[in-house]
Amino acid sequence: MSRIEKKFNKLKSENKTCLISYITAGDPTISDTLDIMHTLVKSGTNIIELGVPFSDPMADGPIIQRACERALIQNVSCLHIFQLVKNFRELDSETPIVLMGYLNPIEIMGYEVFAKSAYDSGVDAILVVDLPHEEAGDIVNIFKKHKLESIFLIAPNTKIDRIKEILKYASGFLYYISLKGVTGATSLDISATVKQLQFINKSINLPLAVGFGIKDANTAKILSSNADAIVIGSAIVNIIENEQNNNLKINDKIKSLMNSIRLKLDEDLISGAKI
Repeated sequence: MSRIEKKFNKLKSENKTCLISYITAGDPTISDTLDIMHTLVKSGTNIIELGVPFSDPMADGPIIQRACERALIQNVSCLHIFQLVKNFRELDSETPIVLMGYLNPIEIMGYEVFAKSAYDSGVDAILVVDLPHEEAGDIVNIFKKHKLESIFLIAPNTKIDRIKEILKYASGFLYYISLKGVTGATSLDISATVKQLQFINKSINLPLAVGFGIKDANTAKILSSNADAIVIGSAIVNIIENEQNNNLKINDKIKSLMNSIRLKLDEDLISGAKI
């Protein structure tokens, strides 16, 4: 059983929602990223999503685009990220790590080399933003060979027939993009998102995560009633950008944000409403 499956099973047994946190690897520095990863876990994060810096992150809004730029200025590469994960695993052998990025850096390294290096470092899953399932078969098989899960995105306008085709290749969990647009957008329609999550849940056999545009504890709580996982990204990266020269403030503010979201997600358990 993979770390991701174990994590979702454990949280389900506890009636808890999985909290997934996204940060860009190497922002503001690789050593800072390691500190932030541990802070996230201590603040209630269940799965860490590490962004692989790329010069043309088409799915990401300005906040994460700038994070990629800050990492790329330091020449952060996949090799640096694999070493980062190895360092993280010295103290944490349980928290699943998903690498989220684009196809180009993987192609440059080579699929086999990338997959083996990722697994050897302690990575659990890969999410390739610009890889449609129609072209994913060979790559997914390479990932499977190296015991890596393949996470796929679905959008508000993804039809059920297409979702069912994606599920033939997907593993770990399915990632629902809650809005049409890029990360960090402010136009999240909560009511429409809830309805779509309810609709999708009837047709899938994997845990369902929802992300893009979730910035506060109240929104996370509302959506959690119809999702197995909530993804927080730009809100965290925005803290890193604003405090990039002060590691202590970065970690303190991230801790405050994530603690508030975790407490909100768990408030029914705390109050005794859930058994």
